[in-house]
Amino acid sequence: MTDINQELEVKAVTAFDGPFKCGTVAIVGRPNVGKSTLLNHILGMKLAITSRKAQTTRHRLLGIHTTDDTQYLFVDTPGFQQKHLNALNKGLNKTVTQVLTEVDVVLFVIEPMKLGDADRKVLQLLSDKTPTILVVNKLDLMGDKGNVLPLIQDFDLEFPFSEIVPVSAKKSLNLDELLKSIRTYLPEQAAMYSEDELTDKNERFLAAELVREKIFRLLGDEIPYSVAVEVEKFEVVGKLRRIFCAIIVDKESQKPMLIGKNGEKLKQISTEARQDMEKLFGGKVYLETWVKVKGGWADDARALKSLGY
Repeated sequence: MTDINQELEVKAVTAFDGPFKCGTVAIVGRPNVGKSTLLNHILGMKLAITSRKAQTTRHRLLGIHTTDDTQYLFVDTPGFQQKHLNALNKGLNKTVTQVLTEVDVVLFVIEPMKLGDADRKVLQLLSDKTPTILVVNKLDLMGDKGNVLPLIQDFDLEFPFSEIVPVSAKKSLNLDELLKSIRTYLPEQAAMYSEDELTDKNERFLAAELVREKIFRLLGDEIPYSVAVEVEKFEVVGKLRRIFCAIIVDKESQKPMLIGKNGEKLKQISTEARQDMEKLFGGKVYLETWVKVKGGWADDARALKSLGY
């Protein structure tokens, strides 16, 4: 069988001994193509939350990956939303468009399926002045790799991509090749962060994100998109972190879904979130969660601001 890299004519870029490079890389694409999974596997640990629910990512999240000769500043963005344009989603779409004007390289992530209107909508946001790499994700799910070629050609007609790199983020396949390709377009400059830094977000933010991820993962389509998590108190006592989170829903009728019979669902959400926090923070966590109603928060500018949107 012909190697998929040869089929897609991926340019092999070899790292060389030279000046240090550092730059920003936006990860964009329609919802659910694996942008956050790609970031997590490049970093080698879970930073961005993931779920099957569209637009799980709501914030601009910086992931820092430092090697001997390069510091990659990955900006994970929300999936560009077109269906539910409330104040929250309009703000998230604005975040995507703003990021694209500020970065050195863009990764446009797709999965092996037909070019659709949602993909075209994101393509229209891209500038041909910024080097853009087409990242074909989820190749591990395809039987015949040759079926990717017509898809590549469709996208190539829509936008002048600098390179095309096939990967499987979930299986960590071809990520080194992707990093080499990205490095080609980064500016020569000193690192902006120390080599042991992973993100610019604090633990309070990351704790709230992990709770929200468990809600989406464990409840799926049962719970509406308009769920938020607010950390009302974050204390560090010795090596123990004591975290108190309010899960905010839009309607009173949504509370029982989150709490579950005898509180079992909320307990499961809390337990799984706490376990992930302990892995990420490297220490014991006491987590307490509860549910409260804040009607119409996703369309309330003041509520959105208080929740960090």
